[in-house]
Amino acid sequence: MCNDLDDWFIHEVLPLEGILMRYLRLNWRDSDEWPDLRQEVYARAYEAARSGLPERVTPFVMTIARNLLIDRARRRQVVSIEAFAELDDLSVYELTPERHASGRAELSALVEVLDALPARCREVVVLRKVEGMSQREVAAEMGITEDTVEKQIMKGMRAIADALFARGIGADIVRRERKVRKQGK
Repeated sequence: MCNDLDDWFIHEVLPLEGILMRYLRLNWRDSDEWPDLRQEVYARAYEAARSGLPERVTPFVMTIARNLLIDRARRRQVVSIEAFAELDDLSVYELTPERHASGRAELSALVEVLDALPARCREVVVLRKVEGMSQREVAAEMGITEDTVEKQIMKGMRAIADALFARGIGADIVRRERKVRKQGK
């Protein structure tokens, strides 16, 4: 038996699936997670609407999707303590001439990739990630909105990651992360 909330969800939220999925595809790389993300958005929208139906459904649902992706991205940035559990073999962290040369090459590649970013995007990334300024400080410094700072950071970090992974830089980190995740299951 349907109630008003169920009717609202069926007639107002579910028809937005195409828009929602396009948004998820554009803003989340892991295609295996898209169906789970969609369901999480639906669950959050349904739960939030229990306290009152929103007047504008599309912005309501898309804001939930945006916040969900931000939450997931933040969680991914937190380094798991298990990642450091295998420090028994500290020799892999010794600074050998090979590791030093490799590090310098990787740093040169990063500088090259940063220089290839569009000017405003590069400035936002440098101020936020290198200089350590807050999003609000970067926005004030550059005379742009915090939303623009956020978008430029996402665009810049995605471009940097893609370029470095294309060069084979960072693949060992991903392998270690996957190994830790498998051990935790």
